[in-house]
Parts: sequence; structure tokens; C-alpha cells
Amino acid sequence: MSPMSSSSVSTRSATEVNADIRGLWQRSGGYLSPQDEAEYQRLLVEWAAATGGNARPSV
Repeated sequence: MSPMSSSSVSTRSATEVNADIRGLWQRSGGYLSPQDEAEYQRLLVEWAAATGGNARPSV
């Protein structure tokens, strides 16, 4: 079974997930530890699911 089953996918909005991503980067001081990197990757998957994969990062 994959680590991200459908039951583990959040129903949070992309805005909420983005706030967590920004907070993670701020807390890390711009350097992600291996544990932070794993959390970042999980948040990216959650964010993509929340946007339906259609959102583009702002420039």
C-alpha cells in the first residue's frame, strides 16, 4: 500500500496548506532538515490535491 492512501488526504484548502508550507520554511531558516524535507514533500502533495493540480506558483 502506498504511504499516501486516499484516507490520509486532507480536505484543507490550498490556502491553509500554503500557510503551513510558508511556516515550515520560516521556522527552518531556509534550510530543510531531512525530516523537514519529508514534511515539505507531504505538504506539496496535499497542496496539489487541494488545487486539483491546476494552480501555478505565483512569481
